[in-house]
Amino acid sequence: MYDLIFIPVHGPYLQIIEEPKQRGFRFRYECEGPSHGGLPGASSERNRRTYPTVKVSNYVGHARVEIQLVTHTDPPRVHAHSLVGRHCSDNGICTIDVGPNDLTAQFSNLGILHVTKRGVVEVLTKRLREEKRRIKEPGYKFTEEQAILQEARELGKSTDLNIVRLKFTAYLQDSNGSFTRALKPVVSNPIYDSKSPNASNLKISRMDKTSGSVLGGEEVFLLCDKVQKDDIDIRFYEEEDDGGWEAFGDFSPTDVHKQYAIVFKTPPYRCTDITRPVTVFLQLKRKKGGDCSEPKQFTYIPHNQDKEEVQRKRMKALPQPYDHWRGGPQGGAGAFGGPGSGTGGGGMGGGFQFNPMDGSGFFAGGCSGFSGGAQMSGSTPQAETSQNHDVYFLPVLFPATALQSRATLMAKCSARALLQYCSTGDVRPLLALQRHLCGVQDENGDTPLHLAIIHQQPGVVQQLIQALNNTPQQKFINKLNNLNQAPLHLAVITKQAKLVEMLIKTGADPSLQDQEGRTALHLAAHTGDEAILRVILGLLGERHAHLINSADFSGQYPIHLAVKKDGEHCLRLLVEAGARINMPEQKSGCTALHLAVRDNLLKLACYLITELKADVNACTYGGNSPLHFAASQGSPPLCSMLIAAGADKRMENDEPLFFLSSSSSDEDDESEKNEVDRQPAAGHTPFDLAKCQKVSTFVSVISKYNLVYLLVQLSGGPVDGLVEALQSLGVSEGVRLLRDSQPREDKQNSKEDSGFGSQSIEEEMGNPAVANH
Repeated sequence: MYDLIFIPVHGPYLQIIEEPKQRGFRFRYECEGPSHGGLPGASSERNRRTYPTVKVSNYVGHARVEIQLVTHTDPPRVHAHSLVGRHCSDNGICTIDVGPNDLTAQFSNLGILHVTKRGVVEVLTKRLREEKRRIKEPGYKFTEEQAILQEARELGKSTDLNIVRLKFTAYLQDSNGSFTRALKPVVSNPIYDSKSPNASNLKISRMDKTSGSVLGGEEVFLLCDKVQKDDIDIRFYEEEDDGGWEAFGDFSPTDVHKQYAIVFKTPPYRCTDITRPVTVFLQLKRKKGGDCSEPKQFTYIPHNQDKEEVQRKRMKALPQPYDHWRGGPQGGAGAFGGPGSGTGGGGMGGGFQFNPMDGSGFFAGGCSGFSGGAQMSGSTPQAETSQNHDVYFLPVLFPATALQSRATLMAKCSARALLQYCSTGDVRPLLALQRHLCGVQDENGDTPLHLAIIHQQPGVVQQLIQALNNTPQQKFINKLNNLNQAPLHLAVITKQAKLVEMLIKTGADPSLQDQEGRTALHLAAHTGDEAILRVILGLLGERHAHLINSADFSGQYPIHLAVKKDGEHCLRLLVEAGARINMPEQKSGCTALHLAVRDNLLKLACYLITELKADVNACTYGGNSPLHFAASQGSPPLCSMLIAAGADKRMENDEPLFFLSSSSSDEDDESEKNEVDRQPAAGHTPFDLAKCQKVSTFVSVISKYNLVYLLVQLSGGPVDGLVEALQSLGVSEGVRLLRDSQPREDKQNSKEDSGFGSQSIEEEMGNPAVANH
């Protein structure tokens, strides 16, 4: 054994010339034989091989360099794995003598022998014993085997068998020629077993979105190389001279699919009132190692508060005043058919689109073609019909005569309607006369009915509807603008409940879908307006009853949209009307309860369970229950409520369970490892997804008393209203406690807990409020 004497820093020192390659090298079990090729260096390439190399500097003479494996912890400790190779001994230590001229030591034939988990304690005990003998620890006695064994057991629990580091130590010769003068050791970068989940290089392969709102919250699907779900972040950043900006995408372990895909929500940008798009970068980043993937660009766009374009259309300037002598706007012809100026045409200028054969019967029947219009005095319907019949056929034989006759007839009809309007103040005769123009659309595709609703003119809407009722022009009620919005959609968006009722009763089709596939029912649930939702549900009828359980283009049903608005009353209305509370949305299979838990809506989740009887064990397409979501978010209140309501703590999802300490080394021996590899891996339980041990401990000891206390806090004081809800959950003990006395507030228990160590597990386990109930 060596009597170690460390040389001062200003003298000879040991330095790493070539670091080992961190990833891509496989640790091998003894039964697998030696590896093919030694551990390469960090800069090694196919045609230019390098290997871990160190050099003794500021020294001339002979030296001995030793290398052994240590843990990646700080400070590093002895590792259970062993180095094997040409210059290695049975105890896993490799030695090379260098000097006197070339003091560079290159280790070109290193392999890493993977110890099975069963042999970890035994190997560590042996190495700890040798280490203590080597450094001649003061007071050490060889009889203290029990202490060494205990230390080996604790070290075995904390050792990650997928990560090692190389520890280099150089020894210089003393006056006797023995290598006893030890230089300060140097430790390499971590080396990851290629079988380990965190061994692969981080790489973003594909994203379904590269831009989003400056407010964040955009859902992005990201495909990547293999990652470890509890050791990965999605970092957004912007590099600037003043320190830059950094934020992280929001996702939980349940949003990482098979280690190759992540569904996350974008963070908000640091300044939410931008007026122009801003481009930042995003990358994958490991929490432990800190290594990152190549960055990708992501563009934040200004927030559009008027997605439905209602405010923009309200701010739109009105057409210019019309001069019947000089012509209309944009140089259109005057009222008497005079020539227009500029590029405008005659008649109907101003950017309106008009189809003269749009079902109005205008050219086919004169003014009598408008059912309900005023008749001219001194004429009978029969005579007028005969006259119109002539007007219909005249264009074929005498075009000029026909046009003149039609113009004369229309002028007389208009004069009659105007006189009637002036006498009675009722605008409907004028509207009835011009109802063929109700199909006219502006540059946004909006008809007069769309614009009346946008500008919140209920009187005008009512008059238009009455003028169009029971006529061929009724189809204008369901006409769509450029955003695929019918008048009914706009009435819901602008929250005009009376207009919604009027439109549906008049013939508006509630099954029409906008550009996002949403019907008026979807929009009512999305806005969270209880009054409008009640009106629509009351007027759907059997023909459209299926709409309550129909999905929009994003796969969401009205009940899912209502959850996002945290609307208890809307949820109740939907369920009473026939909505299926456990209906999964079509993207990931989340039910309403999943969404409430995911968005941390504790009160709404409790309402879904106690009042609406939501299934607490419903699973998403990936096999995740609401308890999986709650545990992965680190929420003890949600976990405790779900478990008290009957959630299955042992339910496994469809995600294979990858061990955190070792991907394949948890087997007792190699034969067991091969057997496990042939069998499908078990899925994660909710406890496997808990962000920390504290959440698992909290949930495992939670009792029905804690649910009672939680509900009291939610209710705001009075406990009488909670008895029925607790009885529906079967919490008889809680009901008894509530009736006897209101739960006593425990300051230590009421402290907010994010699941990341606000109090120790030992304190929590010793809390009488938990242990005694």
